[in-house]
Parts: sequence; structure tokens; C-alpha cells
Amino acid sequence: MEHILIIEDDDILAQGVKLNLTLAGFDAGIAPNLKTAEQMVKSGGWDLLILDVNLPDGDGFGFAKALRAEEDVPVIFLTARDMDEDMMRGFSAGADDYITKPFNVQILVQRVRAVLGRYRSGKEKREQIRTGNLEIDFESWRILKNGRELTLTPTEFKLLRKFCENPGIVLTRQVLLEELWDKDENFVDEHTLTIFMSRLRNKISDKEHSYIKTIYGTGYQWVGE
Repeated sequence: MEHILIIEDDDILAQGVKLNLTLAGFDAGIAPNLKTAEQMVKSGGWDLLILDVNLPDGDGFGFAKALRAEEDVPVIFLTARDMDEDMMRGFSAGADDYITKPFNVQILVQRVRAVLGRYRSGKEKREQIRTGNLEIDFESWRILKNGRELTLTPTEFKLLRKFCENPGIVLTRQVLLEELWDKDENFVDEHTLTIFMSRLRNKISDKEHSYIKTIYGTGYQWVGE
């Protein structure tokens, strides 16, 4: 059973969405604000978030963007903001779908199923990736470039996987440091990260493919082919 978190301050609306998701076979929880949502997300176990934009303690766009830089979980915006520029901001923040109020709750359920289906399919394929002149198999920790095997260190593979799991998303240097080393309680400074990044880029890049773009003053972005 998939677990859906509804982040919505309108309790009547949230309870209605929760009821319909439950009837459709999902397990749903409700967070009335971003502070509660952040705590619930950190507890883990959520397969998808339904996120309002206008919340009492912040902006859903910023919450989604920060979340997608650290967590691999699909997000559907459910909001009254129906302007094109709002939808563009939503997708730029990492949304997998964008639904405007008022809405048909049965259509919402179907779109939840569609997003989860695409996500499951993509996750199954993510262990083996082909992009540009690279063939990457994360399960066996092998990478081929133009058919020839490259030698990557475990840390370089961790970096590569983090980028491949977050295509198009700017990963800050702090996020990369926390992902790779803080979880193991090993301290590595930013200078060491720069060295690892340089080595990885030198191995996978060539004149035709750069793969990783530097976002000066912020971090790095996987641009794929």
C-alpha cells in the first residue's frame, strides 16, 4: 500500500482528499503546515506528496524545491494558483504534476496513480542508465564510456548516482557533502569535494559531452546529454 502525504491547511478539503485516497486503496496522512510536513517527511515512508502552495507558514514552491534536492519522492501541487507562471514555477520546483482548484477528486486519484506508475517505472530503470556515450549500471557498479569500462572510486560512484537521480536539479555543495559523508560521520571539506568533482568530470566528460554543469556560487547540475 502506497503512503500519500497531503500538505493542506484547509481541513475540510484535506479530509475529503484523504477519504477518497483511502477508498482508492492508499494510506493517506495530513499535514496542515510546512513545519508539520517537514517533520513527517523526515520520518520517511511517504511515496508521494500532495502539496498546496499557499500555506500558513511558508511557500510550497520553496518547500518542494528544497525537498527534491534531498529526497527522491514525487510531488503533486494542488493549488488555487492557476496562472501559467505559477505552473511554470511549480514544475521548476520539481513538481510531477500540477492540479488547480476547484478539481474533480476522482481525476486527482487517477493522476496520483499515473504519477506513482511513472515513478515506479523510472525507479526500476534507474539501476541501469544510458545517457550520451555512457552506460551506467549502479547495481554492479560498472560504467562504460564509448563501450570501454571506466574505473571510478566508490565516492565518485556515489556522486554520479546522486546526479543521475536528480536530473536538472541544482545540487548545492552542502547537499552533496551531507549526502556523501555526513551520514557516515566522516568530515570532508569543500576543497576535497571540488577535487572529487574534478576527477569525476574528467573521467566521464569529453568534447561532446559535459554532463555536469557548474552553477557558480551554488553547486552543480546534471545536464545529461
